[in-house]
Amino acid sequence: MAQYGPTVMVPIDVKKKPREQKVPLHNRWHPDIPPVAEAAVGDVFRVEMVDFSGGGITKEYSANDIKFADPFIVHYLSGPIRIVDKDGIPAKPGDLLVVEICNLGPLPGDEWGFTATFDRENGGGFLTDHFPAATKAIWYFEGIYAYSPHIPGVRFPGLTHPGIVGTAPSMELLNIWNERERQLVENGVESLKLCEVVHQRPMASLPTPKGCVLGKIQEGTPEWEKIAREAARTIPGRENGGNCDIKNLSRGSKIYLPVFVEGANLSTGDMHFSQGDGEVSFCGAIEMSGFLDLKY
Repeated sequence: MAQYGPTVMVPIDVKKKPREQKVPLHNRWHPDIPPVAEAAVGDVFRVEMVDFSGGGITKEYSANDIKFADPFIVHYLSGPIRIVDKDGIPAKPGDLLVVEICNLGPLPGDEWGFTATFDRENGGGFLTDHFPAATKAIWYFEGIYAYSPHIPGVRFPGLTHPGIVGTAPSMELLNIWNERERQLVENGVESLKLCEVVHQRPMASLPTPKGCVLGKIQEGTPEWEKIAREAARTIPGRENGGNCDIKNLSRGSKIYLPVFVEGANLSTGDMHFSQGDGEVSFCGAIEMSGFLDLKY
C-alpha cells in the first residue's frame, strides 16, 4: 500500500537538549557540514525544529534566561538535507532549488512560544535605547490564535513561518562572507556607501568556535576545529537565504534558493508563530519549536 503523508526526515524530542537529539543539529553555515538526510524531487517530507535557543528559553515568567542567554549558540538548525532528482542525481551548483511549504505549525504538545528583548549588556537590539533591560512574554497557542498572560486582553491569529531557510555556501562564497563581515567589523558601518547599505544588510557575525555545533562532526576533532574557525554564524541573512525572517513565508509559499554545493544541503530553523515586518528587538517574533512539511 502506498504511503501517504510526509516522511519525517528530522525528528525532534523537545524533552532533550539539541546535542542529545537523535538526528544531529547544527548552528553554523559551512559546505563541509555533512547532510543528515536525503530527499528526492516530488517527495513530501517533514522537518522538525527546536526553537532558536534550543530550549534555553523556558516558560518561566522570569526574564533571567533572556538576560543571560548565550549569543553564540543561535540558531539551532535542522539539516542539512541533500536534494536529488528522481534518478538520484544530486542538485549541482548553479541550479535553482524551488522549495514549497505544504504545511507547518508548532510541535504537538509544545504549543507555546515567547517574545523578548535582549539586555543591553548581552547584545541588545535595534531598540535598546528604549528598552535597555531584558524582558519576556510567554504566549500560548489555540489553533491559529495566540494569547499571553503577560499582555491581558490580546488574542490574535498568527502567520506561522520559518525564520531561517537556506542552502549551504560554497567555500568560495563562505570566504566572501567572512572577508566582507571582517571589513565591516574593522571599519564600521559608517564606511559603507549608501548603495552598499541598500545592497546588503550591514550586519556582521564573525566565525567563532564558541558555542559551535556542527551536526555529525564530533567536537574536539581536527576536522571540527578547522570548520568551527571558518563556519559562518546564522544571524545575518546572506546570499544563501538564511535568516530572512519573512512573515509571509508561510503555508503555500514557494522559496527559490540558489545551489552552491552538490546536493544543495538545505537547512531550516528558527520557527515563528507570528511576526511583524521584522525583528527589531532581535527576538520580536513569537519564537517556538515547530515543523515544516516541504516539497521540492
